[in-house]
Order: sequence, then C-alpha cells, then structure tokens
Amino acid sequence: MNRRLSDTAPNLPTLADVARAAGVSTATVSRCLNSPALVQTATRDRVLSAVAALGYSPNFGARALAARRTGIIGAIIPTMENAIFARAIQAFQEELHLSGQTLLVASSSYSPEIEADQIRTLVARGADALLLIGHDRDPGIYAFLEQRGVPVLVSWAFDPAQARASIGFDNRRAMAGLAQEVLQLGHRNIGMISAHAAGNDRARDRIAGVRDALRDHGVDPAALDLIETPYSIANGAEAMARLMALPTPPTVVICGNDVLAVGALQMARQLGLDVPRQVSITGFDDIELATVVDPALTTVHVPHREMGRAAAQLLVGMVGGGAAPAPVCLETKLCFRGTLAAPRT
Repeated sequence: MNRRLSDTAPNLPTLADVARAAGVSTATVSRCLNSPALVQTATRDRVLSAVAALGYSPNFGARALAARRTGIIGAIIPTMENAIFARAIQAFQEELHLSGQTLLVASSSYSPEIEADQIRTLVARGADALLLIGHDRDPGIYAFLEQRGVPVLVSWAFDPAQARASIGFDNRRAMAGLAQEVLQLGHRNIGMISAHAAGNDRARDRIAGVRDALRDHGVDPAALDLIETPYSIANGAEAMARLMALPTPPTVVICGNDVLAVGALQMARQLGLDVPRQVSITGFDDIELATVVDPALTTVHVPHREMGRAAAQLLVGMVGGGAAPAPVCLETKLCFRGTLAAPRT
C-alpha cells in the first residue's frame, strides 16, 4: 500500500516548540531569526540554543508566500579569481546577516551575456533585490528589473549623470589624482595597463582620469601608451613586457588595479629593472596584495568595507519599501609606498 511521505517522516519541530524550549514567545523567536540585532544577546543565545537542540529550520517557502519576500539578496560580481571584490562583499554579507537576509553571489566573468542570464535567474529564484557592479549594461536589463519591482543598487562607481541608486567612488577623479602626483614627480613617458574599457565603466573612467591629468600638465593624452587586457597577474606581467620593449619605454606604468600592478612588478624583476629607481609602478584598489609585495605598491585606497556595509543598509531599506536613495559618493585616498619615485635623469 502506498503511503504519503508525511506518514513516515518524523514530526518536525515548529516555531512554537522552539518558543516553549527557550521560554519566550513565538514573536521573539521570529525576531531572533529575522532581525537578530534587535534582540538582547542573552535572549538570542537562548533561542538559538533551542533552535540547534531541536534541529528547527524555518519554512522559508511558506514565509516567502505569506510576505511576498524571500529574504534573499543577490549580488553579481565580475570575477572571483582575485581579491578585488572580496572585502566589500564580505562586509555586505555581514551587514545583511544582521538584518536577517541571505546573500547569493554569482560571477559574470566580465561577460554582459552571462551577467544578464544571472540577473534573470536570481530574479526567477526570488531575489528581493540585487547588487550590481558598475552602470554599464543593456538598458533592457534595467527595464526588466523595474517591471518586476526588484530594487537594484549599483556599486563600485559614482557617476552624477546616472540617476539610478548607486554607492561607489569617482573612478575618474581618483585616478586623475594619482596621475597628477606621477606627473608632478617629472614623469612624461607614461604607460598604462588597464582592463578592457568596453562595457566596463570603472576601467573607462580610470583611463579617462589619466588622460585628464596629462592634459592638465600640457601633455598630449594621445601619447599615453595604453594596453588593455583582462585582470590577472599573468596578463599584467605580459603587458609590462610589451611596454618595456617599446622604442621609448615608459618611466612609470600606471595600472588599472593592484592585480595588474603586481604582475607588472614581477615582470620588472624578471627584466632586471629596479623599481622604482628605473621604472615606477602604481596600482588601484589597495587590496591586501598591495602591501605584501616588495616593494609595497603605491596605489589608490578604495573604502571597500564601508561601501559593502552601506550598500547592504541601502538595499535592505529599498526592499522594505523605502525610496531609492540618491547616488552616494565615497572618498578614496592615495597610498604612497615603495613603487613610485621621480624618473632618473
């Protein structure tokens, strides 16, 4: 005789069972699971101990149907192959956890087509909101999200010409500030290693920032020796070799991020070049890698953790029905270390 699964499955613990075991109300149990930061530590510990002892698991499917929310926030980053995005996403996840939200992360490999598929998949899986990197994508994607009422927050970029909700920094201004310092030291033969600018507003703005600084110093922006390549240490090294093989090699190589800069530094050593006495190298981001290489990288510090925490707070507010916030611009700062000096005369 066929029997229903529920006839043979053991009785599962309920919210009321947890409440009785912890000596609290069901509302307190719910608050502990959904908004733990709002519950006193002793009470929260007692409830979570009861949850663990009973093996209780909330019925998120029923909760989602009732509230029309899943408690899931999606984030799509361009890559997981290096630490560029790790620090901010960690802070983002930590802040979401305090609000009882769960993070789902996907990586697009810098492919607009893959990112578009991931956006549709996360929405189909019930993501309440999405964190995206940069503004560059097909307008149809934004229309898709708006039609379905899914809040979206752009990060890692600030562009006052873009009205949509965002939190980031002015990549163009930040890189221009670094390039100004390079030029003031006397460098005029300047090379740059960047990610591909097409479809990447962060890379495009950093290139534009270097050219702004050149123009301000009376140097023809077209004189910039620019190589565009995917972000990796190996690609940074290969691009550095190409720059140093030019008839007039640069005295400084400005890199679009620290990963490329570390590759450039490795190649400089292989070529027998002293950094910074014979060639200077700069990065961007100030990830941990920038401080462990020798010499440590001169770079632009990005407030990754601040951005991640604030992004989570903004998205949670938007999911809760709050209005889309005005674009938020965070400040970067220059970090002068051991890879930048005046050119040899």
